[in-house]
Order: sequence, then structure tokens, then C-alpha cells
Amino acid sequence: MTIPDPSSASLPSQPSRPFRREETARDEAPQFVLPLVVRIEKAAPPARTDALQTAARAVLVMLSDERSLGDGEWARAMRDWQDARIRKVVRRARGAEWRRAEALPGITVTGKSAEVRVFPPVPLDGWPKELAKLQVSGTDLDDPEPPVGADPAAPVLWLSPDLEMSAGKAMAQAGHGAQLAWWELDDEERTVWREAGFPLAVRTADPARWRELTASGLPVVRDAGFTEIAPGSCTVVADHPALRHR
Repeated sequence: MTIPDPSSASLPSQPSRPFRREETARDEAPQFVLPLVVRIEKAAPPARTDALQTAARAVLVMLSDERSLGDGEWARAMRDWQDARIRKVVRRARGAEWRRAEALPGITVTGKSAEVRVFPPVPLDGWPKELAKLQVSGTDLDDPEPPVGADPAAPVLWLSPDLEMSAGKAMAQAGHGAQLAWWELDDEERTVWREAGFPLAVRTADPARWRELTASGLPVVRDAGFTEIAPGSCTVVADHPALRHR
């Protein structure tokens, strides 16, 4: 995997895809995880779809941040993480928990109602104590109103209609989908997306559309099966306009 000098205009080239179970070398490498923390205040929880979209954008912001590239302060951790399985874990925080999380090195990304903070990767057993104390469960969120139809000219991360996932699990899967799309894009396409602020939508496909998407050649996330769903399950298709006709 090539990580160019951060002073250059180019961005990281596409590594091999990490979501296929036959890539056993990834299991043998030291395992790291990308922590994401979603702010869920009791009185004002975020909308589910906005939380998913904000988490996906947070992953893209971390991948493209200059601190993650070349000799940046997070670059070594990012390389170690991407050399193993691309694990992401979403935890929730509120009040003082959120303030402690914000004090750690990372990036906060905001949506319409959601706030998600993404942190540099850490070893599976090496979480900062402020994050290790946070709960994984309790991220069951709802949409006050059904999401509007996705803009066909914008990137869409399509969720499987066949799987039920907690909001935290779906946030991680949306992040995987965004990352696969990022890896598939060339430097110019990445730059355009980044400079636009990483617009994207997360929607659940209807069954007929899902069958078309999974056979379309677009990037597909196949879950490793560590939590909630069976190994190899197709969870997300990354439908970026630049990838539709390749």
C-alpha cells in the first residue's frame, strides 16, 4: 500500500480490499480498530439516518486528513489499521463523557442533528480509558420522518433490506462502504468529493434494487461476522456516480 508524501497533491492509492474472508493474512496481522463516538444526549438524540451519514463522512474525513498521510502524526496508525482487517467500532457518549472524548486527539464531524467524533486507530486491546468506558449498546436511533429519496447525482450508500442492524452497527457498515468508494476513486475524483465536503446519502434499498446493486460491480461490503450478523453477509453497496460506468 502506497502512502504518498502529504505535501503532494495525490492521495493514497487503493489497497487490496479487506472484506473478503479468504484474505487470511489480514487476520494474522496485528489488529487495530477505528473508534467512532456518536453523541446521544437523552433529551435530543440524533436521527438515525443522519447519524449513519455523519459516521460515513467522518471516516472519509479521517482518511483524507493530512495527519493520516505520509509522515503525519496519525499515518503509522492508519497504515497499521489498513494492513489488517478494517474494523470500526461505534460507541455512544453524552454530557461529561462526550466532553472527555472531545479532549482526545480526533476529528468531530457534524450533520443536521448528529455529532460523530472519529479517532486515530488503536490496537484492539489498547483503547484510551476515556473511550474504553463508553457503551457500544444503546445506539438504537429512529428517524422522526422517513428519509427523502436520495439525489441520483450524489453518492449513495445502499443498506441491505434483508438485515436488521443496530444503529451503531449500521454506522460502522456505512463507514466501510464510504471507505471502499474512496479506495476505488482516482485522485481527481477524491479531490472533488473532499472539496465538496463529502456529500453522501445512506438509504435502504428495496429488494429488487438490492439484487441489481449487488450484481452491478460497485463496491460491496461483506461483513466479517464479528458482531450481530453472519460472516460474508452483504451489508452495503457504495454507489458513487464516478464508479457507475466503469
